[in-house]
Amino acid sequence: MIDLAAVAVAFGAALHEDGLAVTPERSGRFARAIQLVNPLTTTELYWVARITFLTRHEDLTAFERVFDQVFRGLVDIAGRRGDPASPPVHSRPAARPPTAAGRSPEWTGPGTGGVSAATPRSLSHRAAEGAADPRREAAVGMFSREERLATTDFGALDPRELVELQALMRLLRVSPPLRRGRRFRRHHHGDRLDVRATLRRSHRTGGDPVVQMRKRRPPRFRRLVVLCDISGSMEPYSRAYVQFLHATVGASRAEVFTFATRLTRLTKALALPEPERAIARASEAAPDWRGGTRIGDSLKSFVDTYGRRGMARGAVVVIVSDGWELGDPALLGEQMARLRRLAHRIVWVNPRTADGRFQPLAGGMAAALPYCDALVSGHTVMALSDVVASIASPSRSRNPVTPDERTSRNQLRWSMR
Repeated sequence: MIDLAAVAVAFGAALHEDGLAVTPERSGRFARAIQLVNPLTTTELYWVARITFLTRHEDLTAFERVFDQVFRGLVDIAGRRGDPASPPVHSRPAARPPTAAGRSPEWTGPGTGGVSAATPRSLSHRAAEGAADPRREAAVGMFSREERLATTDFGALDPRELVELQALMRLLRVSPPLRRGRRFRRHHHGDRLDVRATLRRSHRTGGDPVVQMRKRRPPRFRRLVVLCDISGSMEPYSRAYVQFLHATVGASRAEVFTFATRLTRLTKALALPEPERAIARASEAAPDWRGGTRIGDSLKSFVDTYGRRGMARGAVVVIVSDGWELGDPALLGEQMARLRRLAHRIVWVNPRTADGRFQPLAGGMAAALPYCDALVSGHTVMALSDVVASIASPSRSRNPVTPDERTSRNQLRWSMR
């Protein structure tokens, strides 16, 4: 996990050595800004650092040069091996973030990489000695590793790297859309008159209702229900999503289920604060890990046992699966239609859609897709932001028309002619 204090101090010290007026208070502000904004790319980190440290336009060139050296690794200071006469080390050009007004003539950032003639004497002196700042190297290593983990497919990560993703997953905020509450609450700007409260208040003024009490229905978050596929075909992604669900189940109060050959409720198992204990307990509660996939039977069990009793009514349902179905795809389509009538929104997360050649040809995916409001990949931590955005979206697509319904409607039109 990144030591934000060490990164902020190292970067602030590098800016101070280049002549910028940097104080320890600004370094602390930079660390707090990283926690609030949660930058997952170097460009986002650039803007966080710029609005935190930079106060004069004259310091923009020096700031960008130091930022490129520390976080983009454009200059390898230790690579000169103590030879002051060696040529500058060039690297690939950095992708410069555009300003609000576009690229102006005053933009003099180092777009070609390497060390320019305006390189500070302190950096040249350190290069001549052949010694690099260890704090700066640590900052480069930590941020480059976090960014690589955030953009790497879950299936390409080993178990140790998956554990490291827990810190990044905790930074994601899952917020289901709002709905109107069912019960009225007293509010100063309510849209209805609270007659009983107004009459009680009128006893203070001799029975004259001088003050009118108002009430309204406060908004509430919709329930979030997640069904995660833990079959053999989803093995590279199952543990990553169980970690993600553990990081979000407490904040979003989500109901979590897993399925392969049967349905298992894991809400209580993932409620433990320790991630390792929660994941181990979830593994014990679901004995069908790496088994076959019967999505239709699992959805039928969910709708019959939990959905019709209120858990899925008006909720946002997220299904994490690649769509491989060993059972009858027609059963999956039937259960998706039932779930569609209960839920407010259905989001299907399929990591296979990250491939540009993906087509919903699998029987289960083809049967379920007409009833989904959104189809996202969610194969990396960066792609999880699309999952979070799909969950938070308040809109719902129009009710789809299945092929059988479309055929019957066409036949009806022809019979009426």
